[in-house]
Amino acid sequence: QVQLVESGGGLVQSGASRRLSCAASGITLDNYAIAWFRQTPGDGREGVACIARNTGSTKFASSVKGRFTISRDNARNTAYLQMDSLKPEDTAVYVCAVDLVPDKDWCAIVAGAYDSWGQGTQVTVSS
Repeated sequence: QVQLVESGGGLVQSGASRRLSCAASGITLDNYAIAWFRQTPGDGREGVACIARNTGSTKFASSVKGRFTISRDNARNTAYLQMDSLKPEDTAVYVCAVDLVPDKDWCAIVAGAYDSWGQGTQVTVSS
């Protein structure tokens, strides 16, 4: 059974940085694409970033491009979302997800492409 556990959320000031982690069990992450999404009560779910099986291929939402970085540590079976220059509008529950179709050398920040989801971690950015 695939389990994804996010951590690293919290309250930060505008302009600060935060790194989120997504630890996986029941799956070897290096064979699969991984994505981060964020959810707010008002705006619903937004795709943030994804990283393909080969770590050279990443995609970012325009709202975070240049500020956020996605990466993976296959030895730790963990994915990360590095968030810099945080803004109040980045406040959300951040959720990681895995596309369980293996060996894809591309990724898409589309919720329907992902099969297994974590519970999320809250990030609150104060102004």
